Amino acid sequence: MTVHYTVEGGRATVRLDRPEVLNALDRPTLEALRDRFREASADHGVGVVVLTGTGERAFCTGADLDEQKAFLDGPNDYWDWMSRFIEAIEAVKGCAKPVVARLNGMAVGGGNELNLACDLAIAADDVVLRHVGPSRGSLPAGGATQWMSLLVGDRRAREVLLLNRPITAQQALDWGWLNRVVPRADLDAAMDDLCDALLEKMPEIIRATKVQLDFWKDLSWSMTIRMAREWLTVHAGSAEVAEGLASFEEKRPVDYDALRRVMGAAPSDPQGSARAALSGPPPQDDEAPVTQEIHDV
Repeated sequence: MTVHYTVEGGRATVRLDRPEVLNALDRPTLEALRDRFREASADHGVGVVVLTGTGERAFCTGADLDEQKAFLDGPNDYWDWMSRFIEAIEAVKGCAKPVVARLNGMAVGGGNELNLACDLAIAADDVVLRHVGPSRGSLPAGGATQWMSLLVGDRRAREVLLLNRPITAQQALDWGWLNRVVPRADLDAAMDDLCDALLEKMPEIIRATKVQLDFWKDLSWSMTIRMAREWLTVHAGSAEVAEGLASFEEKRPVDYDALRRVMGAAPSDPQGSARAALSGPPPQDDEAPVTQEIHDV
């Protein structure tokens, strides 16, 4: 079981449990997230839902890279995977109860998009948030391009999504990305305080308030997500994705110059030729090895 669901005293907790891959999202995990949030929505005894992850390293780090490799040879299969991701995000965002993200560790790529789908967020003070899609081979359009600017403003959103640098929890708090940042030892007490306050609200009114507050999130999401799924599907077998995954496996930097050279070519087999062009000796660099923690949807 990769997602655990418990209910206690009006609070439901949904916990991602794949610490060995930094709580990355594969298809069964996305389906379980979707189903547990639908269950919480339908349970009149639940007044608030907490979304968190197992361990202290990661809240969630986005798509499972091993699963993503298969789409290089069958990119149209990505469409169905992205459909499961969309369903999970919509189940979180559209939950009838307020949802609080408990950031127990790093929130990267699709993991941050889960965070953005929640109503509120509390993080331990050693947590880092990040997007890396343009660096590693994915368009961050499973919520990030739609919602980051609503939280932090346009220029800061562009900094996060284009530069892909890690952002500390304190910086994220200052920007409005998070609601509270506390020492790790105080994380559960801060969650108790927030959840207790939410449970002392009228359920029908708080549900309707969420709907009203979601107007701009719903608008930007509905106007973009279907085309994002199409573009991501078409791009799933591209040279950029292949190089992003290969560089991860080989623990080396991405060869961005080679990707630019590929763009200027017009081969009869773009994907095959592009991969061939990128299959030479990897560039020498002293960059530290990368891990699952850097991948977007």
